Amino acid sequence: MTQHSPKSPQFFLTSPSPCPYLDGEHERKVFTHLVGEKAAEMNDLLTQGGFRRSQNIAYRPACETCRACVSVRIVAGEFEPSRSMRRIMSVNSDLIGVETRAEPTSEQYSLFRRYLDSRHRTGGMSEMTVLDYAMMVEDTHVPTRIIEYRKRGADSFLSGQGDGPLIAVALSDRMADGFSMVYSFFDPELKQRSLGSWMILDHIERARSEGLPHVYLGYWVEGSRKMEYKTRFRPQEHLTATGWDRYED
Repeated sequence: MTQHSPKSPQFFLTSPSPCPYLDGEHERKVFTHLVGEKAAEMNDLLTQGGFRRSQNIAYRPACETCRACVSVRIVAGEFEPSRSMRRIMSVNSDLIGVETRAEPTSEQYSLFRRYLDSRHRTGGMSEMTVLDYAMMVEDTHVPTRIIEYRKRGADSFLSGQGDGPLIAVALSDRMADGFSMVYSFFDPELKQRSLGSWMILDHIERARSEGLPHVYLGYWVEGSRKMEYKTRFRPQEHLTATGWDRYED
């Protein structure tokens, strides 16, 4: 793997490819490598500038005719859950999330595979093997954690551990100003739990408890049904040409 100086990162541009969110559009990305002892510092700066991380790559859209992708972050300290979010919190009050090192397990991959087969059969990740999954988790030079969610056991209050099968997983970066949710997946049969939203709510609480101001959700595309859920978590800020601004619809 080519090593690049973190003091002067090199940026590259991908070739155009069909946009996964908007029909008829083509996407391009600018990207750089996140390697070396300054990778975490660089990841913080780039994430605050609208980049996302995938393995040891930081990227952001650089489309020629479209600016629909907007970086979104939740203002954790001011967040107030809606009635429906309080219901989700109540439904999942029997779950506990435990942080572990960013190390893949066969149990995680089994859940990941079931999630993809149910929710993303035709997506770009649909053919990911166990090795691909391991690379997604392990190939990082920044502070990355896995949060595993299970049901609370009889001794969870004392041990801090869950019990039973794995229900949901979040891969998250710990940054100087918050958490960046890199990827999450869950048991597709437990639709009534709204586990995707629950993991965001859990990250908001984790950020608040650590005095961190933000939870980064990646990109939002207006008009994309896949992205609608992101704007439900208020207050939030969107990255614009003038910086991070409060989102008002």
